[in-house]
Amino acid sequence: MKKMNWLLLLFAFAAVFSIMLIGVFIAEKSPAGIIASIVLVCAVMGGGFTLKKKMREQGLLD
Repeated sequence: MKKMNWLLLLFAFAAVFSIMLIGVFIAEKSPAGIIASIVLVCAVMGGGFTLKKKMREQGLLD
C-alpha cells in the first residue's frame, strides 16, 4: 500500500476550492472576485506541480 502524501492532497483540495470560488463569484457577478479566484487557482496549481516536481527529483515519489 502506498503512503499518502498529505501535502499534495491539501494542494488538490485548495485547487478544487479555488475553482468552486470562480463559480460563486460568477453567480455573484463580481469581476474582481472572478479574477482573484483565477489567479488563486493558477498559484495553487503551480505551487502543487512545482512541489511534486521537486519531490520526484528527490526520489520521494514513485
